Amino acid sequence: MTQFSTPLSSSLGDVRGKRVLVRSDLNVPLDGMTITDDGRIRASVPTIQGLAEAGARVVVVAHLGRPKGTPDPAYSLAPVAARLGELLGVPVAFATDTVGESAAAVVGGLADGEVAVLENVRFNAGETSKDDAERGAFADQLAGLADAFVSDGFGVVHRKQASVYDVAQRLPHAMGQLVATEIDVLRRLTVSPERPYVVVLGGSKVSDKLGVIDNLLDKADKLLIGGGMVFTFLKAQGHEVGKSLLEEDQLDTCRAYLARASESGVEIVLPTDIVVDTAFPSGDREPEPVVVPASEIPADSLGLDIGPESAKAFAAELADARTVFWNGPMGVFEVEAFAAGTRAVAEALTRVDGLSVVGGGDSAAAVRQLGFEESAFGHISTGGGASLEYLEGKELPGIAVLED
Repeated sequence: MTQFSTPLSSSLGDVRGKRVLVRSDLNVPLDGMTITDDGRIRASVPTIQGLAEAGARVVVVAHLGRPKGTPDPAYSLAPVAARLGELLGVPVAFATDTVGESAAAVVGGLADGEVAVLENVRFNAGETSKDDAERGAFADQLAGLADAFVSDGFGVVHRKQASVYDVAQRLPHAMGQLVATEIDVLRRLTVSPERPYVVVLGGSKVSDKLGVIDNLLDKADKLLIGGGMVFTFLKAQGHEVGKSLLEEDQLDTCRAYLARASESGVEIVLPTDIVVDTAFPSGDREPEPVVVPASEIPADSLGLDIGPESAKAFAAELADARTVFWNGPMGVFEVEAFAAGTRAVAEALTRVDGLSVVGGGDSAAAVRQLGFEESAFGHISTGGGASLEYLEGKELPGIAVLED
């Protein structure tokens, strides 16, 4: 029996012989029918395995992509179910629908300790409906397949959806290991974090991180900013940014953040050099990277990574940190010519003497693509959007519904 059997049992009692519906996050990237990154599947295994070993009849429900409420073979969970079976080391049954005849037959055929995966929950319009009645009707069907519910899909707990929120109102419920771990880590980032506390933010847009910056300016000691979002900050300081990604409507917001940080003693660290090219990388031309001062980006160029001096400076800022949260790559890491900044930040996180958290999404994809072992980091989140909303101070519906 796994380590997680005890807290589950305390919430649900003895699960032997019970049909337990587990909402997992199996939304993995596919190339055709080939899984290119199985990180989220591997993260889902402990809870599923723990329930199976405790004798539950485990029914996994999850989504893949955005199929818009109708079946679409391109978003089938069939390859995911097969990979889950490989990781568990046991056969995993697969239902070709979510609440129809196949689901009923597959769930009805489970023996104690066996696992089944239902087809993509978003093949049903009720899953993501904004209409409470439509969503509730679908949740009734899902709940009819089970005796208890375990929420283990952290990547969706910020969504008020049928398999995340409404089912929990209809069945005895508990947090899975993955969700419990994620919430514990996020609380450590927001409630009395060990200092120095450094936040590293990247990615494309300032507007995606406004709430996080606003909330963490009162909690962090330093904010290091890279990625596409940095050019709005540089422009707010009066620098020209050429053809770089720019959100003109956020310039005043960035100026306000810079002023607020200065007044409160929080240091916002921006790159001093940038790797630029005259075009965004594509398959029809070789990259032509050039390093320029951050204050002197040519009019015909766009920034695609932080420069080597900035990468060293960011790593130095992280060297004595005791708590680090990182969300968003420093550049277009998918292209080797523009991956050095992201690699430098990832490398620095592996050396943090304290809690290092990679905040899901593109950051998690980057550390895997760049060849880092997941065990080198304190925690890699499976839910970028959910992590950010928690750090913004927002209530997550899929967590709030469990806290009764």
